[in-house]
Amino acid sequence: MMRVSVFGSTGSIGESTFDLLRTRPDIQTVALTGGRNVARLAQQARELRAELAVTAYDDCLDDLRAALAGSGTEVAAGTQALIDAASRPADWVMSAIVGAAGLEPGFRALAQGATLALANKESLVTAGPLLMSEAARHGARILPVDSEHSAVFQALVGEDMAAVERVIITASGGPFRTWSKSQLEGATLAQAQTHPNWSMGQRITIDSATLFNKALELIETREFFGLNPAQIEVLVHPQSTIHALVGFRDGALMAHLGVPDMRHAIGYALNWPERAALPVARLDLAAMGQLTFEAPDPARFPALRLAQQVMDLRGHAGAVFNAAKEVALDEFIAGRLRFLQMAELVDRTIDTLLTDSRLTAPVCALETVQQMDHLARVTARDIAARLA
Repeated sequence: MMRVSVFGSTGSIGESTFDLLRTRPDIQTVALTGGRNVARLAQQARELRAELAVTAYDDCLDDLRAALAGSGTEVAAGTQALIDAASRPADWVMSAIVGAAGLEPGFRALAQGATLALANKESLVTAGPLLMSEAARHGARILPVDSEHSAVFQALVGEDMAAVERVIITASGGPFRTWSKSQLEGATLAQAQTHPNWSMGQRITIDSATLFNKALELIETREFFGLNPAQIEVLVHPQSTIHALVGFRDGALMAHLGVPDMRHAIGYALNWPERAALPVARLDLAAMGQLTFEAPDPARFPALRLAQQVMDLRGHAGAVFNAAKEVALDEFIAGRLRFLQMAELVDRTIDTLLTDSRLTAPVCALETVQQMDHLARVTARDIAARLA
């Protein structure tokens, strides 16, 4: 029986994973983890008969314990409990915790030799070389779960990487695709957290509105596939039907198409290397009628330019970029920054830390990544206070 753990099970990726696991009697659920939605976490744990349920928050432990009383499921809370859960033997681990908090559990899962289904973009952005070497060291495997990177991964099956000329990842453009820069100045939280195509959590939806989500994916593409930054492109595709394209040296483009449903990528990773039947809608191109494309506008969405800078700097620039982005998002949600000030905050944080020699030093230790993450957060909060 396949043993599976899901980190971030109550988020949008976690819920899609749960929807697939609930139909698989051949899978034993080892651990489920979540945040403050302990009622939902307990429901999932009961239905999947999970061995362990963990909330990231200590003050939620009593509620989780009460919700799972008599179920036979162990309960725990806190950061260390998440790390301990990742150390439990499992064959397949979904890494769907949002943000840098998902980094260490992912490393622990790889140390067990597990297949890591990676939906946590920040792991590759902040510590890509370290994560890939950790997988190799323990004979573990990383499978991409972002729809774009899963699409690239699938398009490359049976192909020679030396024949790859370029990779194009698509962006929906978010809710503000047609907005002018002056309109973006006044974009509200309510407007930014409503996506036209995807049903996602608040934070990733806002990241999609700023294109910071796509910026993270640019860096992630480089780290996962070992590409030169000049080979990676972003194309705005409002229908979200083509998830990515791979261009080869003979001029051919291989595209991956599908309805916007994360169960495609999750199911592919769960069943890899086989393709299993999935309960997802089938694409009707005739009903759709047309697919459209646009070049992204870096003037209105500077996150893409910042991602290019990060790829040029290498080292710990990814950790600084991500930490500053997370602080900027917190400040926007709290109403202390305006929409366009999020990119300004990230830009200023990177610029401030350019004098720190660790910024461009090779990523060799998780501790250094965490140190730079902390330094970037402190710096970003200081800059945010001045911007506000």
